[in-house]
Amino acid sequence: MPNTTPAYTTLEQLQQRKEELRASLQGESQKIGELWHGLTAPKPDSSKGEMIASLVTNSITAIDAFLLVRKLMKTYGTIGNLFRRKKK
Repeated sequence: MPNTTPAYTTLEQLQQRKEELRASLQGESQKIGELWHGLTAPKPDSSKGEMIASLVTNSITAIDAFLLVRKLMKTYGTIGNLFRRKKK
């Protein structure tokens, strides 16, 4: 495997490369900071229609998860008696 690291012969070359890397890292750090801020920034207030649509979507997701867990428990019986009916 050939060595792809450039050979530096003077201290000035090393300092120049160090500055290039520092500028590159600072630019990437700024991009990451902007992306992170975009992810964590509070969302603007939604209208009532959007709120109801979100509520319906979350409800459907919860019901789907519940049915999946119930089916898996019925098939494999791994979690125990959590969702089973008690026999009288």
